[in-house]
Amino acid sequence: MERDDENRMSAVERTMLILETLSKAEAINLENMAKMTALPKATLLRFLSSLISLGYVYRDSADQYHLTLKMFMVGSRSLSHIDLVSTAKPFAKKLSQELGETVHMGILEDDEAVYVLKEESSYTLRMYSRVGKIIPLYCTAIGKVFLSEMSDEELDGYLSTHTLKPFTPKSLDESGLRAELKEIHSRGWAIDREEHEENIVCIASPIRDYSGKAVAAISASWPVFRFSREDLDKNASLVSETACEISSILGFCD
Repeated sequence: MERDDENRMSAVERTMLILETLSKAEAINLENMAKMTALPKATLLRFLSSLISLGYVYRDSADQYHLTLKMFMVGSRSLSHIDLVSTAKPFAKKLSQELGETVHMGILEDDEAVYVLKEESSYTLRMYSRVGKIIPLYCTAIGKVFLSEMSDEELDGYLSTHTLKPFTPKSLDESGLRAELKEIHSRGWAIDREEHEENIVCIASPIRDYSGKAVAAISASWPVFRFSREDLDKNASLVSETACEISSILGFCD
């Protein structure tokens, strides 16, 4: 980092850079921290001294620096004040306005998903749904997001205890579902191509908490006559970006 760049960084920015660097290692010495942050050692020592005195950083006998649990305590206290539905609502509303379509947020409940938030389409012809509606995992975009997060063992357990009853002629069989879940896990979003309801297409993306766990999923739904295949990537990006914005408030850092 050039001297001018360092001067342009505020004290808060430098503090957060140091804390984030420490969070990536169990322990780190001054030499390596200087390389990772591109900050001068004198600057690092000054900031580290303040962080040690405040209880956020610990320096051991081998001159290695560690984060203390105080950072975790501060973060965990803030989590108790976060209401997922209230947090997500303005983002869901904005997405619905951008697309003009119905937006849902769902959470996993045992082996099904349930809608906990809905923003209505601006069109007269809308998708029928309601908050509290339970939906299956294997044939909905929100549900497939949760299935894609499962380990191989968890997925095998789910499939061994659930009959994949087709809701429409386009509902997937087990081999098709398994193949698609791998794609979803890789690309970060799921699509329901009229698999749960005829003439309805949905795109969903996971909302993650600070640990990276998918605690919810957000989706947008279109009647097929308003859904353009050419806009698939753009629409998927909008849904995924909304999910990322909500995730960032929950403490997820990609």
